[in-house]
Amino acid sequence: MFIGHFAVGFAAKRFAPRTSLGWLLAAPMFLDLIWPLFVLAGLEVVRIDPGNTAFTPLDFVSYPWSHSLFMALVWAALLAGLYHRKTRYLPGSIAIGLGVASHWLLDFVSHGQDMPLAPGVATKVGLGLWNHVAATVAVEVAMLAVGVALYISATKAATRAGSLGFWAFLALLGFLYAGAAHGTPPPNVTILVVSALSAWLAVWWAAWFDRNRVPRGEHTG
Repeated sequence: MFIGHFAVGFAAKRFAPRTSLGWLLAAPMFLDLIWPLFVLAGLEVVRIDPGNTAFTPLDFVSYPWSHSLFMALVWAALLAGLYHRKTRYLPGSIAIGLGVASHWLLDFVSHGQDMPLAPGVATKVGLGLWNHVAATVAVEVAMLAVGVALYISATKAATRAGSLGFWAFLALLGFLYAGAAHGTPPPNVTILVVSALSAWLAVWWAAWFDRNRVPRGEHTG
């Protein structure tokens, strides 16, 4: 999935209002944030393969260290533990742990049978939602709409940056998603990996506009 992961992060703000949206989005995106680093290191492999599924031209040949079920749970525990040590804020720690783990579940639904269970285990699984473009878009757009609605119900803009930054973020997200659904495949793996690394900027952007929003019910002065 793509915007489905963002939906989880937005929705989590309702459960953990004191946690920065940067953290809350980084959690469900985390496996995709570290995946290009493993590809660059030669530990994981992806191929450009137009027609691999109806929705994406990518063949995820091997990615057990970033995307296996076992490692997703390990990364969830590590990231939640790191956050809890830093903040001692339990709702945020829970949201981050569940957010990281949710990535594997959502990818299991959307990917073909390429989702590994653990490093060294040959069995791979996946329900293949990506084989149906209309269904994929419907599910992800619905998820994002619910996630954004929950975020808006939990926060309000305290400054123009909190409003304009938020809506500009959503507009860019929609533009990128439309490109992913209807665009041309990346010309090579290097371009793909560099593009994937740009997702770290989304985390920074979300943290920035979220700092300019406050929980609903608070006075903005």
